[in-house]
Amino acid sequence: MSRIGKKPIVVPEKVNVKIDQGQTLDITIEGPKGNLFKTFPNNITVKQEENFLVVQRSSDNKTDRALHGMVRSIVASMIEGVTEGFVKILDIVGVGYRVEQKGKGISLSVMYSHPVEYTPVEGVTLDVEGNNRIKVSGIDKQAVGQVAASIRAVRPPNVYTGKGVRYFNESVKLKPGKSARKVV
Repeated sequence: MSRIGKKPIVVPEKVNVKIDQGQTLDITIEGPKGNLFKTFPNNITVKQEENFLVVQRSSDNKTDRALHGMVRSIVASMIEGVTEGFVKILDIVGVGYRVEQKGKGISLSVMYSHPVEYTPVEGVTLDVEGNNRIKVSGIDKQAVGQVAASIRAVRPPNVYTGKGVRYFNESVKLKPGKSARKVV
């Protein structure tokens, strides 16, 4: 039995959960920050008992066991998203590297011949703090992580100098250059 899948999910008072078990399992969660909707395979069931959600699987085969814990953690993330939201912070490190707010999007100057314009997907907001920090926030954990990863992919940290876009508190292990190879 899945250890994660067995844990019940606490539903706060401000959150409404609507479960539709038809051909597929459709879950709609409404909270103070917004609404989220997801569809899951029908071999997983979610039952609401008072202020808890319990995720159960129909059989013990490999795919059902794999989906059991995953569905439980996705539903728990949906509840956390509509109550608190998710935030990822990106730092831009390097001389001459900077970011500017352009409407809902951002403009990155990271030593390319042109600034890189980035517009987020709906439901995700980008805020620029100073000229080298980006705050990615939203209610959908997957969308926030995807937007942050896309921005980081514009100029990932260089392994020799450390310059580039990195997550807040990400440690970049620097490699020694050619000169470290010389032995006197």
